[in-house]
Amino acid sequence: MITYSNLSDVKKRIEDEFTHRNAECDKYDYLIAITCGAIAGIMDIFLVGNPKDGYLGKKVDKTVEKMTQKFAQLCGWDKQKALDKNKDLTKSAIAFLENKFKINYDQTTTNGRNGTNGKVDNLSMKNHHLKSIGHSPDIFGLFVSIVNQFTNTSTFVSNGKIITIDTNTFELQGENFIAKIFCGFFNWFGHLASDWCGSSGGKERGAGIPMPFYNLFLLCDFGNFGQHRQTLAQIATQVFEQGYDLRHGVTMSIPVMINEMLIRFMYIIKAKFYHKKEWKECIPKDDIPELNKMLLIGSGTFLLIDTGGAWIKSKNPITNPVVFLSEINLINVIRFSTLILKEIYILYNNGKIDNKKLEKYLDDTCKILLIEAHNKSKPFKEILK
Repeated sequence: MITYSNLSDVKKRIEDEFTHRNAECDKYDYLIAITCGAIAGIMDIFLVGNPKDGYLGKKVDKTVEKMTQKFAQLCGWDKQKALDKNKDLTKSAIAFLENKFKINYDQTTTNGRNGTNGKVDNLSMKNHHLKSIGHSPDIFGLFVSIVNQFTNTSTFVSNGKIITIDTNTFELQGENFIAKIFCGFFNWFGHLASDWCGSSGGKERGAGIPMPFYNLFLLCDFGNFGQHRQTLAQIATQVFEQGYDLRHGVTMSIPVMINEMLIRFMYIIKAKFYHKKEWKECIPKDDIPELNKMLLIGSGTFLLIDTGGAWIKSKNPITNPVVFLSEINLINVIRFSTLILKEIYILYNNGKIDNKKLEKYLDDTCKILLIEAHNKSKPFKEILK
């Protein structure tokens, strides 16, 4: 039977454990978050920088090239043969993959050979991986790629429009519908593997494939930015042409992950040695308001420093937005945005019951009770046998 004292205890436990609450950070939490964010921001400025000159970017590019060679070897590429002929190993591997995973939506120019008959404006070797939706490493890219392969078409996004052209030069392998779907998927994946470190005929670093969903910016054909009065879609295209591709996305994610890990690590250390909590209570779970606030402040500090560095390098972001955006860490911008939305959600629901947490607790409790009941009933079952 529940007494008034029991009821007050239950109410207090619900308020403490199953209610949304605001963060109660102290000065050390703020200091940790700002310091970690500053470290990540400085790392981004000096080690990531722009796609062509960054120290970490060059390391990532080399790793990507080795991964491409490994994948090509798994698919049958003869590395030793390429070495014997003194060929560039990466370009040889790319050429092999391009030939093995052929697709019909690889047009590279507006007019001329392998072109679009003037239907896609300003299409070139530098941007065709961006404008061709099938080259996007996300769910939209996969869907469009398979549709293009089934229907002998090629789909592009340019100047705010989605443009589809007929190719009539391709036959998707597979004896039935399911087999064709599998062949279409492997063609898409294999071709992306050949393109993500440039093409076999590309010079220097080469144009890779875009980051997931980046080509959605090409639908934003509005605005009037910079000294050349360009739209957002045009600026996004030029930023990609500077090397702002998937490889650079991987590079940008490094300081973002370091910032995240540093803050979570320092949260554990502070919880254990400053607040004297048990180790199991020090786990940096995502539903801890103080940790979320620290991550938000750290990411915001990172963004401020990164923006300042990009501003200095571009001299004037208003008249030179391409250079400015090429220096900005988009991965951190996305992370900061998600943390802001999470903080708004916490503030809006402050004082309300967290139904998900309560349901999980009740489910776990029911499972424990069922297991205990099952274990207690074992002797009777054995007697009946």
